Amino acid sequence: MALLAPERHDRILAHLRTHGTVTVQQIAEDLSVTRETVRRDLDHLENAGALRRVHGGAVPASPSSRTETSWRDRQASRAAQKQAIARAAVDFLPPAGTGSLMMDAGTSTEALADLIAAESRDAGPAESRVVITNAVPIAQKLSDVTAVDLEILGGQVRGLTGAVVGDRALETLAGRQADVAFIGTNGIDAEFGLSTPDAAEAAMKAALIRAARTSVLLADSSKLGRSTLVRFAQLKEISVLITDAEPDPGLQDALDAADVTVVVAVPR
Repeated sequence: MALLAPERHDRILAHLRTHGTVTVQQIAEDLSVTRETVRRDLDHLENAGALRRVHGGAVPASPSSRTETSWRDRQASRAAQKQAIARAAVDFLPPAGTGSLMMDAGTSTEALADLIAAESRDAGPAESRVVITNAVPIAQKLSDVTAVDLEILGGQVRGLTGAVVGDRALETLAGRQADVAFIGTNGIDAEFGLSTPDAAEAAMKAALIRAARTSVLLADSSKLGRSTLVRFAQLKEISVLITDAEPDPGLQDALDAADVTVVVAVPR
């Protein structure tokens, strides 16, 4: 069965992380595709900042604190891992009927929104939850679910990520206090903490964390050990990290010191 482009991209990047280089011929043979298909895949990944093309193949990209792929490109990337993370996150939802939660923009939080929609579609008003989000894609998924009392924050929408940002949304959050916030990130580093490339999104993420009693970070393993331009929280500001692989020892030690519970969700 032919692999979809996002699946090929994941395989290419996994090979690159393991071996430090890839060749067009290697990938064509491993994935049973043409060399021209591999070249197009490498061009796409280079444009996204994930690698650097060299003659005959590719090498890892120079680290960039502002590399950020679009919401649509990230939707299918590492989908199995994000779905596993979302399934584990269901255990941290506040009680139906009395609970409230906040959902940050991101494809892992969007996977959780899919599960909330499926769980809540047949529930009655007495089993509803309040959901506050700054993510247009998440609001679209939950807008017609009877047992979700939905509030979308107002402000400017970043087309790259589908996130609402800006002063209006920050002012609204200053007057909210939810039970749980589910947060996404572009990087989680032992020393730098949680980070994202865009300052406006960083401000929103920090505000979501402040506006909840408990914060749960949803981060697939590609984010572990990575830092980007703008820090929005220290490790000690989150309660739980849900990911799909064990953090390396340095990051694990830092998480332990910050009293963060780590949940490893194994993809099916």
